Amino acid sequence: MRVWRKISQAFAVSSLICAIPVSVALAEVPYFQHSVHSKLLPPMEERLPKDPLVVTPGKDQVIGKYGGKLRTLVGSPADVKLMFVNGYARLVGYTEELEIEPDILASFEVKDGRTFVLKLREGHKWSDGHPFTSEDFRYWWEDIANNPKLFPAGPPAELLVNGELPKVEFPDPLTVVYSWSVPNPSFLANLAGAAPLLIYRPSHYLKPHHIDYVDRSQLSPKQKIKLKAWAANHNRLDNLYKFDNPELPTLQPWRNTTPAPANRFVGRRNPYFHRVDPKGQQLPYIDELIYTVSEGKLIPAKAASGDTDLQARGLRLQDATFLKENEQRSHYKVLLWETVRGSHFTLYPNLNSENPIWRKLMRDVRFRRALSLAINREEINDILFFGLAVEGNNSVQKQSPFYTEDLRTRWATFDIETANSLLDDMGLTARNDDGTRLMSDGEPLVIVIETAGEETEQSDILELINESWEQIGIEVFTKPSQRAVFRNRIFSGETVMSVWSGFEDGVPTAQSSPATRAPTSQTSYQWPKWGQHFETKGKSGEPADMPEAQHLFNLYKRWLATNDNDEKAQIWREMLQIHADQQFTIGVVGAILQPIVVSNKLRNVPKEGIYNWDPGAQFGIYHPDLFWFQE
Repeated sequence: MRVWRKISQAFAVSSLICAIPVSVALAEVPYFQHSVHSKLLPPMEERLPKDPLVVTPGKDQVIGKYGGKLRTLVGSPADVKLMFVNGYARLVGYTEELEIEPDILASFEVKDGRTFVLKLREGHKWSDGHPFTSEDFRYWWEDIANNPKLFPAGPPAELLVNGELPKVEFPDPLTVVYSWSVPNPSFLANLAGAAPLLIYRPSHYLKPHHIDYVDRSQLSPKQKIKLKAWAANHNRLDNLYKFDNPELPTLQPWRNTTPAPANRFVGRRNPYFHRVDPKGQQLPYIDELIYTVSEGKLIPAKAASGDTDLQARGLRLQDATFLKENEQRSHYKVLLWETVRGSHFTLYPNLNSENPIWRKLMRDVRFRRALSLAINREEINDILFFGLAVEGNNSVQKQSPFYTEDLRTRWATFDIETANSLLDDMGLTARNDDGTRLMSDGEPLVIVIETAGEETEQSDILELINESWEQIGIEVFTKPSQRAVFRNRIFSGETVMSVWSGFEDGVPTAQSSPATRAPTSQTSYQWPKWGQHFETKGKSGEPADMPEAQHLFNLYKRWLATNDNDEKAQIWREMLQIHADQQFTIGVVGAILQPIVVSNKLRNVPKEGIYNWDPGAQFGIYHPDLFWFQE
């Protein structure tokens, strides 16, 4: 598998997926025939852009037919956002080969790595039929991102390069220009993400809710009082990514029609979607998405009973045998896709713990190394993953040009003797009658490891880790909670250690942004307050005060500043070496195969693929708008 990204640095990049004239489009989408006949919708040739994006079916895919409702199970109402994630309509997007190409954009031009000229498609419309133009970009930049009531910390940190915000221009209705004084190699990748940098909004929908566009002279006294809360109301309505406001126009292939909270969400096809197949049929092929909320532990059983047409969420490798046994009875097939995270299961010591005793322990590299050395990864692999996983650090996978055996195994082999020696060197020699080491305050060294409580697999792994950590005088107490509570406790420093998956981009190249390897995000659970400090430009959180973390941040800034690929690659290697040596995160096993349940009637789901968040957007890069049902 080729894992590289091709981004033009000096010339215009037009879509490699050719455009065709609207006039060759076939008959009207059956789903919309009644609405078109009743004059509720214009005909298809008027709904499409002048030059729609023509998507050619890839490997294991053919030109399909319209119709059908695709059922899938999700773990919580918040997962309605997966309609946005898997729909994967982005200004620019990754191909299956992980190259970046125009999608919503007609083309883009990159000059000297620092100026980005974005060209929109003439005639492109939002899902409600209003034109999609540079005004939607201007509104976001001037009226949202730079409005202190809506963005108190200013525009997103992803737009900062060495502390500098971009110059943003809107020369005409179809052109947007972002420019910096120095290169910004992360810009296009940020636009292409599973949870992308969204630099546009449906201005026609949101302006009536923005104080700058309200004629106060026309308001009643009651309306004027309500206007005081305009910012909160605007933010509540402005959920392009969360996808929980059915009234908010979208550019995705399906639009959510169900307001939250709900246990069943219906996504209906977007009549103005900008893609067509080579025959001129407007995509998507499938008419509706049905997302049903289910308790996570019941998803494998429901999938085996045929209650879903496409399912990966909530399924684990351990479910594969059970799912395979029910293929014929429930009329589906089980695919096994590769995953390419840095690690499937990762421990995150919170270096920003609010407890000074725990913070001192977690910041001592000897402690983190000892914890890693005392994990019996081979046992975990054999018992829970049939020996099919790759044991080692939260680093990179073999498909990456930066992979080495040392990066995978350093401080990650099972060595109880060395682990005990490291803890003794720290002065943690006193033990209670149970053999548990005592901390400086005399309390037993019991690590509370917090989880989002969504997968029993995590509890199984932690139970095995507890058994091996007992050999070094450390006990584990597992504390599950809801995801929102789980995250907020980490962000506030209440959590000592947490569990999550490892780095999403486990197959980086020199052109891949190493931002996740530096303290740049609050959602990096090993240093949430340092990440928050960066994201809020110093208004919240804490500045990084560990030399190794500061060095990682400086290396990231160097990577941003250079256009030399060799230097970028060297920076990547140095950052990976620091992570392996410092054990800021403690990986356990990776390269887990992901079961995918696919209805026998569902076509165009590739037999082989990578199942990843970013890059990948789960199914996104394989174009779910091309999936179709064959009766």
